[in-house]
Amino acid sequence: MTTKEALQRFEETAIYYIHELDQFNLDQLKQKPSDNEWSIGQMVQHLISSALYMQLRNLDQCLVPNEELKVPQALKSEVGATVFGQGSFPPIRIQVPPSAQYTPEQPENKEQLIQGLHTVIQRMKEIEPILVQASKENTMPHPSFGGLCAEEWFLLVEMHYRHHLLQLDRLKQGLV
Repeated sequence: MTTKEALQRFEETAIYYIHELDQFNLDQLKQKPSDNEWSIGQMVQHLISSALYMQLRNLDQCLVPNEELKVPQALKSEVGATVFGQGSFPPIRIQVPPSAQYTPEQPENKEQLIQGLHTVIQRMKEIEPILVQASKENTMPHPSFGGLCAEEWFLLVEMHYRHHLLQLDRLKQGLV
């Protein structure tokens, strides 16, 4: 998938999330199926935060030539090679134990989520044309996937948003 195709697919997915948010009130967005699971609002917060403060931040670092930041492409993990080879995460549920560092906060309001998604869309639109100039040699490490270049961090945002559609469907089914 090209970065232009990924941007279009990402934007469609993000707009889908925005439209989905329209059908819920704030109480529903904060409803958790269990103490160890996230609400729809927390899941959307996770998508926004991980894109802005992890994936796109690492992408930005890849755009700055810096010998200390380089992780050789050969250090991409087997999992990373598989995910990028398939162009998607496996359709499995990934659970991380609740923690203050990783568990997203509940949203204050629906507008916060909608604005956050629009912010990510805008950043992705700004970044995509720059990627043609990015060296594949400049990489930043992902905790599971190994060294990713700017283009791969960009593609990862789209894959991540698409992957969480499964969680959204599951959470919607559990709403009362």
